[in-house]
Amino acid sequence: LADGGPAASAPAAMPAAAPSAVTLGGKVHASPSVRAFARELGVDLGQVKATGPKGRILKEDVAGFIKAAMSSGVVPGKTPAAAAAGASLGGGLDLLPWPKVDFAKFGEIEVKPLSRIKKISGQNLARNWVMIPAVTYHEDADITDLEAFRVAMNKEHEKSGKKLTMLAFIIKASVRALQEFPEFNTSLDGDNLVYKKYFNIAFAADTPNGLVVPVIKDADKKSVFDIAAESGALAKKARDGKLGPADMSGACFTISSLGGIGGTYFAPIVNAPEVAILGVNKSVMKPVWDGKAFVPRLTLPMSLTADHRVIDGALATRFNVYLAQLLADFRRVML
Repeated sequence: LADGGPAASAPAAMPAAAPSAVTLGGKVHASPSVRAFARELGVDLGQVKATGPKGRILKEDVAGFIKAAMSSGVVPGKTPAAAAAGASLGGGLDLLPWPKVDFAKFGEIEVKPLSRIKKISGQNLARNWVMIPAVTYHEDADITDLEAFRVAMNKEHEKSGKKLTMLAFIIKASVRALQEFPEFNTSLDGDNLVYKKYFNIAFAADTPNGLVVPVIKDADKKSVFDIAAESGALAKKARDGKLGPADMSGACFTISSLGGIGGTYFAPIVNAPEVAILGVNKSVMKPVWDGKAFVPRLTLPMSLTADHRVIDGALATRFNVYLAQLLADFRRVML
């Protein structure tokens, strides 16, 4: 799926005489790696149209079959009832049933229902992970001077109650990066790419009931102080379970920050219909060579996951490098 090639036509639109895979001795013609790929995704190779030489099924054929099944909800060779059952199990894929195990046979257990938030987010994440050919790119940002500035500003505004967070700076820098690289502020709509002229930035908020993603609207028109205050208020609203649909809609780009927990790098899942998401971890002091000696610098690990159908590796890397430059010298945001 990572090839990012065009999706195959929906099975319902295929000609009735479309050839299926050539069989050799009653078996489909495919390499071991393609067979393993199909088994992993629960695809019956006998239903896949072969485009390789001498009727060989290619990996791209399996990926095209999956995309067609996902878009149409119909699996070739299945009755409507069976297709509907398959859709409920795996989004239109001909997947094996989920294993049923009597866990109590092996020891003491406790059963707790999934929260509503986890049910909803789980369905969205599963769809996004399967349907988006995503690639993650890593970059380190030197935030030594920015952190020193943040601490100084918080001390200066201690009496007023205003407080800056690193997340607020990252949101503001992300807006500038989206302006510099407009492909990141888009969404796929069929064969069209929708370029947005507004800048709404979502951020993942951890709550006792699961992860929610509130949105800072028109972040380009707000100061870093405004963004810090609004993100704090939305995070509290999320923890209290009071976020409404309007608070979580309209995002152009999402930031998932694990800075308060730790970790080094991770690969966040793109939040459709967005085309990219930024993950940040806990900043760490690292020795950096300045040309004469190693000096301690506070480094922020960044992980950018992008939809390869829209954003290629070179563009994603340029975005990451530019964002790191903004965070290293925040004066660049004004340019």
